[in-house]
Amino acid sequence: MALMKKTKSAYVCNDCGASYGQWQGQCGDCGQWNTLTEVAVAAAAAKPARAGYAGQTEAKITALKNVSGESQVRIATGLNELDRVLGGGLVEGSVVLIGGDPGIGKSTLLLQSMASMAAHQPALYISGEESLGQIAGRAQRLDLNRDALMALAETSIEKIIAHCQTAKPRIIVADSIQTLWSEALSAAPGSVSQVRECAARLVRFAKETGTSVFLVGHVTKEGGIAGPRVLEHMVDAVLYFEGESGSRFRLLRAFKNRFGAVNELGVFAMADKGLKEVANPSAIFLSGHSQAAPGSVVLVTREGTRPLLVEVQALVDQSPMPNPRRVTLGLEQNRLAMLLAVMHRHGGIGVYDQDVFVNVVGGIRVQETAADLPVLLAVLSSLKDRPLAEKTVAFGEVGLSGEIRPVPNGEERLKEAAMHGFKRAIVPKANAPKRGQFGDMEVIAVERLMDALQAAF
Repeated sequence: MALMKKTKSAYVCNDCGASYGQWQGQCGDCGQWNTLTEVAVAAAAAKPARAGYAGQTEAKITALKNVSGESQVRIATGLNELDRVLGGGLVEGSVVLIGGDPGIGKSTLLLQSMASMAAHQPALYISGEESLGQIAGRAQRLDLNRDALMALAETSIEKIIAHCQTAKPRIIVADSIQTLWSEALSAAPGSVSQVRECAARLVRFAKETGTSVFLVGHVTKEGGIAGPRVLEHMVDAVLYFEGESGSRFRLLRAFKNRFGAVNELGVFAMADKGLKEVANPSAIFLSGHSQAAPGSVVLVTREGTRPLLVEVQALVDQSPMPNPRRVTLGLEQNRLAMLLAVMHRHGGIGVYDQDVFVNVVGGIRVQETAADLPVLLAVLSSLKDRPLAEKTVAFGEVGLSGEIRPVPNGEERLKEAAMHGFKRAIVPKANAPKRGQFGDMEVIAVERLMDALQAAF
């Protein structure tokens, strides 16, 4: 019998992409357990040196002052909220990775955008999960213009690249990257090696031809994009599509963007005809209370370049347990514990025998320190069962010594609050504007936590 050559294999971590010669329980690079997957390693054949990108010359050391900055050509996607998150539009030759839970609306968002962009330049929608009939049916339900949009149902990356070289589209959507596979690898589609190789081929094609590419990525149960983290480093932008279960509102957030600001936020509403843009997101994050309620404070936060009004709610109740609970939704739990200690030490108000629950209405995650002061005001309001005055907003960072520290873009936050009819604002002294700058809005500037508590009540 002829001896068959044994296939060489390696073990790759699903989280960080580290490679090992043999299986082990824990990844030595990221520390995660049971994340190593066996993949087949193909022998590298001798290949001629690949030509560089179009127009690229031999590399040489150059003084940066002698290099002229390239002007970025941007393409309007047809959705202003998507353009905002991308930094002003889709950059030619860029690769954008979009992740989100199943059924959140990733395919709907991209199909709407592609139908709009296809009217001006060639666009190709590549589907590895749905048939062409399903894509056409969705476009018909959404009442989209299908005249210029091209579609392809294929999963082989070699065939996809060949079709793209023939059709020469300027915009491509690959839905999803986990369904694509390469003939050069024997691993199953969706494995670490296949995801990495297919993404690398598409990134290379985008840079060489100037084609803009959208990649749709599945997410794990922890909320991260499935596959190695190296996938996020290969692309130019990483967007996450989020939404609360049962809510019709969707949030598109940028976590990485080489051509714009990160943490930019786009707001959509799911309707019968697809996703609709929300031009005034502050209105949907504010509750419709007919009168002021205890434990509720309006915060002026900032997402990217956009100020937003969101409602912070707190509930303080007598705890039956020896260790009272500290529960947060939309905020960092450890920071809440720190703020409660500061209020006890410098405000003379303790909640050590109370359960404290804090929630940011609307599913927004506030990651900036401007929420410190509104959180403490909401906790005290619930504890005393006394609401703040109507049409009151607040923002400010609370230091460990009880000082109220300023936050960036204070005047823009106050302008947003005044535009929505708020009449009273409690802000750090360093963020206080000139008198009369915001009409009849009363701006109360505070330096210490005790001053803020007395001004609020």
